[in-house]
Amino acid sequence: MRIENFKDMYIAELQELVSMEHQLGDALGRMAEIAVHPSLRDALTQHQQETMQQAQRLRGILRRHDADALAHTDQAMEALIEETAKMMKIVGQDDLRDAALIASAQKLEHYEIAAYGSAAALAGQLDLREDQNVLHESLEEEKAADRMLTALAKSEVNQDALAA
Repeated sequence: MRIENFKDMYIAELQELVSMEHQLGDALGRMAEIAVHPSLRDALTQHQQETMQQAQRLRGILRRHDADALAHTDQAMEALIEETAKMMKIVGQDDLRDAALIASAQKLEHYEIAAYGSAAALAGQLDLREDQNVLHESLEEEKAADRMLTALAKSEVNQDALAA
């Protein structure tokens, strides 16, 4: 897709968000499988389900704009997920790996927060209030996931990693 105007740029951002969510959904499943702390496993699984809902919302927005949902592959998310996989291979101890999982997951979340914030701002500039509201809903979910990971790290996982 060639970007010719502001709306095209907005659509391209949405398409990249769909790619991000699909990639992240798969990655969260793999991360949950290797997590040792049950609370971390549950949090990653819950966020995986939320991620699938966010992808559905994005596809709905793109349908309203008659745009293809699978037109782009977000290479930045791809790289972040690859870095997560590398980290999981080099961290040997279970509790330490869980702490590394949280750190990696938060990098992924922060990228999503930035992407949703940007897309919502573009929707606002285009006066697409319904789109903007949907994007803000996902943005708030991403922020909540980040806060939950921080709380989990502070209350449980990082303490266990320090003690190991």
